[in-house]
Amino acid sequence: MSGTHPADPIAEAFEAHRDRLTAVAYRVLGSHADADDAVQEAWLRLSRQDTDTIDNLGGWLTTVVGRISLDLLRSGRTRQTVPLDDRPSEFTVTLDSDPAPDELVALGDSVGLALLTVLDSLRPDERLAFVLHDVFAVSHAEIGIILGRSTDATKMLTSRARRKVQAARQPASDRQRHREVVGAFLAAAREGRFERLLEVLHPEVKFTVDTPDGQFVVLGATEVATRARVAANAARGHAATVNGRPGVISWNEDGTPLSLLAFTVADGRITEITALIDPARLALIDLPNPA
Repeated sequence: MSGTHPADPIAEAFEAHRDRLTAVAYRVLGSHADADDAVQEAWLRLSRQDTDTIDNLGGWLTTVVGRISLDLLRSGRTRQTVPLDDRPSEFTVTLDSDPAPDELVALGDSVGLALLTVLDSLRPDERLAFVLHDVFAVSHAEIGIILGRSTDATKMLTSRARRKVQAARQPASDRQRHREVVGAFLAAAREGRFERLLEVLHPEVKFTVDTPDGQFVVLGATEVATRARVAANAARGHAATVNGRPGVISWNEDGTPLSLLAFTVADGRITEITALIDPARLALIDLPNPA
């Protein structure tokens, strides 16, 4: 870590808390870059602090990172969580034979990208309270200090945030219907059934393809349907959940990833398709393999 020395006991103590601090900041801010900035700022503040006055270093650092993250959220200076076609390193991908990310995430376990999207709908103070309490088990009293609120007011804030998160989580029945729509699209692509493709595609569907030569975007159901060959290859792949959305992974014979597709479905039609077929970008993603 820049600015620390391995022989420095304070630096060593900070490093022992780094992973947790980074996890807190990332889940509050939704950006790895912002999380790194927040943790680095916490180190700078610690290096200027008389550590003899700190009784609980972990608690002190969590409070500092929480305050820094809250300030970033309130100021609007955070980097927005971008679509998966712009941040391949932040894909969360599981095979559909495995538990889906949102099925693994109870309100108190680690938060995946699907839930980060939900958290974007919360106010900064709600987001911080929910993440610190329900994910990292920080007490309402400690959170109240960060927010400048009473313990009771913080409890109410966390409860309100929790209700919003629970209301926004997609029901299992919806996930199944979305996968069925994607399945119909893949079958039509494989069989070359143009009219069927038009039925499952939204008229203003957006199809983004990342290739070694760059990113290409196609708009409109007719245009997308005529370019469904990429999806036809994926039809022989393995169903997956990509950032909480239905998707497909395909592999080459040597076991290297061939393509990753993710679909957004609304009102029974596909509104967006992202296809990643650039080997260099695919290599950045921790992709599961059924073998």
